[in-house]
Amino acid sequence: MLNKNIITVATIATVAIGFLISLQFHTQKEVDIAEQIQKERLSQMKSIVRTLQDKNKQLQDEYKRLTDQLENFRNTEINNPYLTAKLDQLKIDDGTIAVKGPGVRMTIQDNGQDIHVLFPLNTDDLRRIINTLRFAGAEAISVNGQRVVSSTSIVMSGNSTILVNSVPISRIGGTSYEILAIGNQDVLLDYLTKLEALPLKQAGMKVDILREIVTIPSYKGGYRFDHAKKVAD
Repeated sequence: MLNKNIITVATIATVAIGFLISLQFHTQKEVDIAEQIQKERLSQMKSIVRTLQDKNKQLQDEYKRLTDQLENFRNTEINNPYLTAKLDQLKIDDGTIAVKGPGVRMTIQDNGQDIHVLFPLNTDDLRRIINTLRFAGAEAISVNGQRVVSSTSIVMSGNSTILVNSVPISRIGGTSYEILAIGNQDVLLDYLTKLEALPLKQAGMKVDILREIVTIPSYKGGYRFDHAKKVAD
């Protein structure tokens, strides 16, 4: 009877061990598959970023070429002050000319001495700040020297690098941010102070907002329309 009990216990133990080994094997297999998928996604993301950066460089070169041609044409052919002013206004509207005016300078630090941040500034934070500035009536905005226009993208490359207009501007938790905006200084300051600065400070970041006459650089990425066409009258 004792031998039968020992055999029964041994059988159950063998089956249990076999089940655990099988479960561990399948779990490890799933982990390996997940890691492989993650590696493939990371590789694809790096490839996309490289493609976007190459395209951005091509657009910058094309923008410079067309701008030079436009300036030559403007200097030699256009003598109409109205057309000149209209051209400048169009370039201000699409962000392809540097602008200067009253506005605010917002600096954010999420790393450094006496700064202890659990969650550093990320792309969602930047997009929210830009949307707040737009809602406050900002006429021109830049982030770390990159002009924000209608086609601007703010994305993460890999685990830490932030891209604006496909150009790296910082590494998460390692670079300060400078956001410039032109508009009604009272309104811009009020919106940023009440809606953006307070939660960032509560998260441990250092935030400064100053009224200034700021200069915002032009957008150098260029515009390209492969599919959008003018609607006939």
